[in-house]
Amino acid sequence: MDKKELVFGEKNFILLAAAIVVIIVGFVLMAGGQTIEGAGRFDPSIFSFRRITVAPIVTLLGFALVVYAILFKEKE
Repeated sequence: MDKKELVFGEKNFILLAAAIVVIIVGFVLMAGGQTIEGAGRFDPSIFSFRRITVAPIVTLLGFALVVYAILFKEKE
């Protein structure tokens, strides 16, 4: 084995980059819910379907894709 040879192949890095993008999208979907200083009002939009259900699922899929990208081995 040559010292210059990487442990991961090109497809591993592509999958890892895609997983990072999916995780970022999940966190962006979770973002929001700004507060109005001094208004004292409760904003119920923080409990939207997108923030409570969709965003965590997308984020977990991204983390699962990271695991798959690490374990993926190309057939020789």
